Amino acid sequence: MSTPTLRSKLPAVGTTIFTVIGQLSAQYKAINLSQGAPNFPCDPALIRYAHEAMLAGHNQYAPMTGLPALREALAAKAEALYGHTYDPADEVTVMASASEALFSAVTALVHPGDEVIIFEPAFDSYAPMVELQGAIVVPVKLNAPEFAIPWDEVAAKISPRTRMIVLNTPHNPTGTVLGEADIAALTRLTDNTDIVILSDEVYEHVVFDGQLHHGMSRHPKLAERAVVVGSFGKTFHVTGWRVGFCMAPAALMDEVRKVHQFAMFAADTPMQHALAKIMQQPDNYLGLAAFYQQKRDLLVDALKDSRLKLHPSAGSFFLLAEFGHLSDETDSQFVQRLIREHGVSTIPVSAFYSDGTDARVIRLSFAKDDATLLAAAERLCRV
Repeated sequence: MSTPTLRSKLPAVGTTIFTVIGQLSAQYKAINLSQGAPNFPCDPALIRYAHEAMLAGHNQYAPMTGLPALREALAAKAEALYGHTYDPADEVTVMASASEALFSAVTALVHPGDEVIIFEPAFDSYAPMVELQGAIVVPVKLNAPEFAIPWDEVAAKISPRTRMIVLNTPHNPTGTVLGEADIAALTRLTDNTDIVILSDEVYEHVVFDGQLHHGMSRHPKLAERAVVVGSFGKTFHVTGWRVGFCMAPAALMDEVRKVHQFAMFAADTPMQHALAKIMQQPDNYLGLAAFYQQKRDLLVDALKDSRLKLHPSAGSFFLLAEFGHLSDETDSQFVQRLIREHGVSTIPVSAFYSDGTDARVIRLSFAKDDATLLAAAERLCRV
C-alpha cells in the first residue's frame, strides 16, 4: 500500500508548545495556570435550564441563525450596554463557538491575495485562518511591557490589498484593552475604505478598574464595518459548551452566514435555550468584571513576595510576568522548568508571535478557584 502524496495547506503548523506543556503538566501533575478555562462550576441554574430544555424535547437542529429568543437577547444587550441597534433577524447569528464565528467571518470575507493585519502576540488561530484563504498575514508587533498598538506602523502597513484588521479586546495574552485614542486612530485609518474589522471580544465583560469596554458596537463608524465576535463559554464559565455568536451589519452577516450554514449549520439546541433564559438575568454577566478582578487582585497579592515582575492586567483573565532578570533561559525553557521543578504550568508568550519573539514573559491564567491560585502562587514564590 502507498499513501497519497499530500501538499499541506498549513505546512508551518505542527506540534506546538501548548501540546508540550499539556503533556508535561499531566506528567508532573502541575497546577494549571496555563489554560484559559475556569476550573470552577457555572451557575447551577444554567445546568438546570439545559436539562429542562432536553426534557422538553429541544434536542434537534436549532434554526441556522440561532434560537430567536437568544438572538433577541443579544441584540437587547448590545443596545443597552453599547447603544447600537442590531436587527436580531439579519444581524445576529449564534455560532458553534467564537472560534467558528471567527473562522466563518475570515472565510467569508477574505479572498486569495488579500492582506489581513493582525497584532502580535496574537491568539494562535488567527494566522492559520487567514492562510487557509490564500491570503497574506501582515503582523504588527506589540512590544513589552506596554503592548500598545503602534498606529503609525499600522498606517504604514495598510495597502490597497488590506481587506481586514483583526482586533482582540480585552487582549489575550497581554490583558490590555483598547482606549479612546486607539478607537480614534482605528476610525481615522479605516474611514472611507473597504477594510472590514473582525473584533474578537470574547472577554467583553471582563474589564477592570471601572474602565469601559471599547468594543466596536460602542462606536457607530466602526460598527458599520465590524464583525463582532463573542463567547457564551467565557461569559458563563461553560467553555466546553462551544457556543458563541457574532453581530454585524446585514450585508456582512449575509456572507458570514453562507459559510456558517455549511460549516456547522447550527449550534447546540438545548444550550441555546438555557443561555436564552440566563440572559434574562443580566447580573450573571454584569458582575463578571468584579468577579475576575477579585481573582486578579488575589493572585497579584499572593505573588508580591515572588521575584517575578508582574505586568498590569486591565482585562481578560490573564496576567503576564517577566522573568528575564532571573534567568537566561528562553521562555519555553523557563515554563518547562516551572512544571518540572515547581509543579506550576504557564504559557510562554513567544508562542503568540509568528517570529517567536521572546521577551522572557509568561502568561498566567487566573480563571481558577481561589485555592488553586493561592497554591500556585506559593510555589511560584519559591522560584
